[in-house]
Amino acid sequence: MRNLVLFVWAALCLTSAGWSQELRLPRIFSDHQVLQREQPIPVWGWAKPNQKVTVALQTKVAVTKADAQGHWSVSLPAMEAGGPYSLMVVSNKDKIELKDVLIGEVWLCSGQSNMEWPLSKANDAAAEISQANYPNMRLFTVERRVSLTPLDDLESGSWEACTPQTAADFSAVGYFFGRKLYNDLNVPIGLIHSSWGGTIAETWMSLENVSNVPDFEETAQRLSPEVIEQEMKVQQASLADLTSLFPALSNPAAVEKELLWKSPDTDISSWKTATLPAAWETFGWPEVDGVFWFSKTVTVPAGFSGDATLYLGQIDDSDQTWVNGELVGETWNKYDAPRVYSLKPGVLKAGKNVIVVRVTDTGGGGGIYGQTGVMRLEGKGLNISLDGEWQYRPSPTDLTKGGGNGMSPNSRPTLLYNGMIKALVPYAMRGAIWYQGESNAGRAYQYRALFPALIQDWRSQWGTELNFYFVQLANYMDANDQPIESGWAELREAQAMTLSLPKTGMAVTIDIGEAGDIHPRNKQDVGLRLALNALHTTYGKEIVFSGPTYQSMEVKGNEIWLSFTNTGTGLVAHDRYGYLKSFAIAGNDKEWHWAQARIVGDKVVVSSPEVLHPVAARYGWANNPEDANFYNKQGLPASPFRTDTWPGLTKGVK
Repeated sequence: MRNLVLFVWAALCLTSAGWSQELRLPRIFSDHQVLQREQPIPVWGWAKPNQKVTVALQTKVAVTKADAQGHWSVSLPAMEAGGPYSLMVVSNKDKIELKDVLIGEVWLCSGQSNMEWPLSKANDAAAEISQANYPNMRLFTVERRVSLTPLDDLESGSWEACTPQTAADFSAVGYFFGRKLYNDLNVPIGLIHSSWGGTIAETWMSLENVSNVPDFEETAQRLSPEVIEQEMKVQQASLADLTSLFPALSNPAAVEKELLWKSPDTDISSWKTATLPAAWETFGWPEVDGVFWFSKTVTVPAGFSGDATLYLGQIDDSDQTWVNGELVGETWNKYDAPRVYSLKPGVLKAGKNVIVVRVTDTGGGGGIYGQTGVMRLEGKGLNISLDGEWQYRPSPTDLTKGGGNGMSPNSRPTLLYNGMIKALVPYAMRGAIWYQGESNAGRAYQYRALFPALIQDWRSQWGTELNFYFVQLANYMDANDQPIESGWAELREAQAMTLSLPKTGMAVTIDIGEAGDIHPRNKQDVGLRLALNALHTTYGKEIVFSGPTYQSMEVKGNEIWLSFTNTGTGLVAHDRYGYLKSFAIAGNDKEWHWAQARIVGDKVVVSSPEVLHPVAARYGWANNPEDANFYNKQGLPASPFRTDTWPGLTKGVK
């Protein structure tokens, strides 16, 4: 065997005395990479047209010929975990040698901001980073990129060994998932991180498959080259109109001069008018990212004094807010967080008061976009609605169209598949982990079809049934005193329904969210629960990998008996009270009431004196069911569920 290896390397080196850029590998291939074990290993790239290409990895050798466009691909035989090895690619006098290549388990980590969230911002970040020294765990981060057409390669990126320096900025969820696999499987782990905060699921899908999803047939027609070219012309014209309307500030202190707009004495007679709340895409600025200023004058009645509270609702992505020229609050990079700012006594005065908000958007929709009725100014004896007309002006000093390339990632489907996924195909991997859904919560019923279609899309692109594990949305926003309908609950339901696909699993996080922050810092448990799914379903470990999962119901008199799978070694109420909470029950009138719930063996029995003839039950059905405490004895929480199929908030919403 040793002689064979030496012969192969000698033959390659004899034909590779020179070096040029004619021979090229995609950027997903680099020193320190991990290749998938126990599967054929695709290797591809570019060379001179019709040129012979030889690829060698240890004793595995494959020979092919580049086509007329210079593209080539080979498939090396499957190998067991091991390394480090060198991967050699030779064509005529061109040679590429990749060093420190490992064979192990490769996973793709994708989604929106909670997958993008770095280790440096997770709980116990300093301690976690200092311990992130795993030389045989390798990390690759895909640079953000939007594209109208599928791209064959990435703009940048390389594999790096996991060290405190490289792990700090890597996906926290991906890191904790990989660390668990690394410690349990004792093989090299490769993690490819490709995510973008605030993005919708359909932007991660290919054109050929998103066009088959109900509600997206017409949208997909907008993706033809002819339509796209025409839209780009219209957008560039609108940007030209914008810059002519608000000429750029030309002096060196442009930003400082712009900040003077916070003053209540600013002349806003040339500013435009918009009705808020609304994203600025809806009032004439589609796909524009950057900074917009908003101003509103309100009249405070004579005699008012004391403190007050300013409610602005949600702002995408960041804001700085002034009242009468005084900064009263600022929030950065929290596109879904309600803005609530306290005004100390003396900020407001009787008569005219000016509220100024500087909004910064870095991608996707932008503006003060929350629900009607939320924007208001409150104090003792004071309640002023802020809905309605505001004056606004875009900032010409920081204005782009979709980051400068004419689009934002949510402009239309396929943009991030084209720019951040296609170039990874067909790199061999075991599967993917996914944390996304927040941006689709307003269309939760649609997600029932969309999310499974995304999984099937990726599987069709790779030509294999990738394992796919995802995170169910965490609890978020204010808790409710009474049972209510909930778009976030409906999105969680859509995620749970996707478990009907084979080789899927779900990490339930209903217990580790934060009411006031869409980005909970506990990423350790998220990564761990994803890894438990993988260890059980993909790697065959006999472990408890999920919390209780609703299976069926039976009505007995005035009680509903609920049955579950994944009960582990038993069911428990997981807090100091010792009894179950967050269950609700309803009769044919569809009026929900909190239920008394008790554990009987592997079942839960629910009832309410207000519902004599129950027909349906729910658990954890809210944006933030903060009292949800139903677990198995292994400490894994039950997934929220409902037994009814009554229409909710998002049925029919497209």
